[in-house]
Amino acid sequence: MQDTHSNARRSPWRALLCLKAFWTSCKRRRLPQIAAAIAAFPLLTAILVLFYINLGRSDLPDLDAFIRFEPPTIGHVYDTQGHVLIQLARERRQVIQYKDIPEVVRQAILSAEDENFFSHSGVDYSVFLRVLAKTNPRAILSRHKNSIAGAPPERALVFPQGGSTITQQLVRGYFLQSLTSTENAAVAQHHGFLPRALACFIGAPSTNKLLRKLEEMRLSLWIEKEMEKHYESKQKAKEEIFARYASFIYLGNGRYGFAAASQFYFDKPIDTFTSDDADKAALLAGITKSPGEYAPTGSDLQKPLRRRNQILALMAANHFISSPAARRFQQIPIHVATHAMEPIAAPAAAENVLEELKALAAHLSPSDSPEIGVRQLLDGHIQVYSTIDNRIQRIANTALDHGLKLYEERHPRSMGLIQGSVVVLRNSDSAILAESGGRGLYKGHNTSYSDYNRVTQSIRQPGSAMKPIVYLAAFRQGAFDLDTLVPDEPVSVVVARNRPLKWISNFDGEFKGMIPARQALAESRNSVAVWLAMQIGMASVLKTTQDLGIRTRLQPYPTTALGASEVSLLELANAFRMMASGVPADPHVIDRIEHTRAEVVYRFASPCCARTAADSGLSMIQEGLRGVVRIPSGTAHALDSRAFPIPVMGKTGTTSDYRDALFVGSTYGPDGITVAVRIGFDDNRTLGRLETGGRAALPVFREIMLKIYQEKLVGPAPPFPVDMEKSIDAYLSGDLPGKEQTPLPTSEAAGGHAENATDGCRGAANFLPTSPCPPPSNSAHLIYHTKNERGHAVFTND
Repeated sequence: MQDTHSNARRSPWRALLCLKAFWTSCKRRRLPQIAAAIAAFPLLTAILVLFYINLGRSDLPDLDAFIRFEPPTIGHVYDTQGHVLIQLARERRQVIQYKDIPEVVRQAILSAEDENFFSHSGVDYSVFLRVLAKTNPRAILSRHKNSIAGAPPERALVFPQGGSTITQQLVRGYFLQSLTSTENAAVAQHHGFLPRALACFIGAPSTNKLLRKLEEMRLSLWIEKEMEKHYESKQKAKEEIFARYASFIYLGNGRYGFAAASQFYFDKPIDTFTSDDADKAALLAGITKSPGEYAPTGSDLQKPLRRRNQILALMAANHFISSPAARRFQQIPIHVATHAMEPIAAPAAAENVLEELKALAAHLSPSDSPEIGVRQLLDGHIQVYSTIDNRIQRIANTALDHGLKLYEERHPRSMGLIQGSVVVLRNSDSAILAESGGRGLYKGHNTSYSDYNRVTQSIRQPGSAMKPIVYLAAFRQGAFDLDTLVPDEPVSVVVARNRPLKWISNFDGEFKGMIPARQALAESRNSVAVWLAMQIGMASVLKTTQDLGIRTRLQPYPTTALGASEVSLLELANAFRMMASGVPADPHVIDRIEHTRAEVVYRFASPCCARTAADSGLSMIQEGLRGVVRIPSGTAHALDSRAFPIPVMGKTGTTSDYRDALFVGSTYGPDGITVAVRIGFDDNRTLGRLETGGRAALPVFREIMLKIYQEKLVGPAPPFPVDMEKSIDAYLSGDLPGKEQTPLPTSEAAGGHAENATDGCRGAANFLPTSPCPPPSNSAHLIYHTKNERGHAVFTND
């Protein structure tokens, strides 16, 4: 020992050799302990992992929602006949039941994804060795080599794809979407020492995938146990999980679930598959592995074909089909359905549905209806049943196209440029039966999917279609009736502040002197309409427009009586509908909304209020508008013919410089309908001389009305009251003498008259402002009259 120390003092290197020998001897003695620790670590880790996935039951998701299973599907908007107007969806999915999945489809899915599905408990441990054999240890070595060299780590994953059961795949897509979508990120998703240490060893993407896989296994075992408890049968629980998988999984081209995919790829309902469709079933089952590669779209079908044939071979190996049958199916080429984009018959109405849904969501309290809105429709959680009748919609579309083509024949340079709009309302409740926001082909482009809705969004002058509202306001005052003589004479008006007076002329450039009011309305005499507005006051006119449901703010000038203020076609149509029926209601396009559970969550409340016979103003304007058709000099007399046997009332409208041509008309009473038509250019250019409402718009109205009643789509055309028709007959025969105006009632009298003119009612709907019923009293202007030398009344305003 002394020699050793002396040698050490003589040479430091010898001392180092002694220390090395001592450490080597110690390490040899502790080697078994170190080996035991290394061997125990993975075993202990495996025990902890097994404990976590089998018994860890903290932070569990909502099981009730999974049992109800209401994933996003397809939202439908239906017409009155139950036909689909449009499908809207974020995920085009059809939920199916297990019993509706044909056996050949079940066999293909089991062969492709999970042959032991009905025997395991959510995790198939028999595939673990196969999965571990595919583990990529080179990725770990490569990562550390690159780290030492200072190079960026490779993205190769340590753990392979595959090995997931059907339950695991469903859990991954239903509960773990956020983890799955970000698991390839370069940053570890989980916090804590162990995930970060593991990320340093195998990389963040592999760590994310491993930990997601463990969570997937934990939830799969939990789901299967809970489903078995809920359904009191393992077989029933398995069937429910299988059906949810078959409804939820993505199969490419925006289609989710086997039912939607079958309809898309083969134009074939999934429940019609038989054993002869094994090739189609195998193709669908093969897509789930990688929809981007195996979905049969495009010209290259080699990958989908190889994948399909693999599934057929697996089906034979699992004894679902025979080997000769598998070989026979493998020889069948892939044929997929072609998809022609069918035009939407009612794009304007579909847009209107979305707008009305927004209004419902904003005005209905959550306690009244918490499941109404555009989002719920796009997720397929609600289905909307509209008031649109697709049969009437197609008639309106066709008639509008015919009318525009007739105009183009007169003006060839306007080919494809002229536009128009149509709306059809039901008189009893203002339901929109059809709505064409524009022509189908405009400037060479198809507008059947999205277009500017000229029924609701275009605010333009109504022209002479505004005049009946002025007459109604005058009739409600009580000083005028249809046979009151009114002056068709030159009159000047204030157009706007600080602007010179404007002299009003008639369309024919003539003045006829004192004529009955019904003649003035039928012939659309401009001077009389302005004169009436000045007599009763513009406040009364504007109040009547509000009572008729016009919400747009109109200008308080006499030229508004000629349609100088702008309104939407829908507002104008509703005003005429109210004059025809006496029923105050706001236009609506949604009849009811149903939840996917077939529960009605909203229904339009039909109005129960109508003007009674005591409202003489209403009956007078109805008779006056009927006279526009029946009186030979009326602007709509073309509708009084044997070729058009439908009794209607209505009014033409032509705006300044022939920029717009309109016709709005109705059949009588609550059982009738109202049709409004507008023709014009979007840039507001002139239609051309003599392109009046009677020439450009009336033919469209005529075709729509004629076909609707010929095809008996809304019942028989209601007749006008006999007394009303007899009164017009008497006028035409000259048996009704002209009458002078009676003094206008005071405001109190007018108010009392209005109160006595209505029945009790409730609002048309509970989310939009409705027309008042009864209307508030009108402020009347006192008018004094004397007689001129011819014995006719002469009126002056105080």
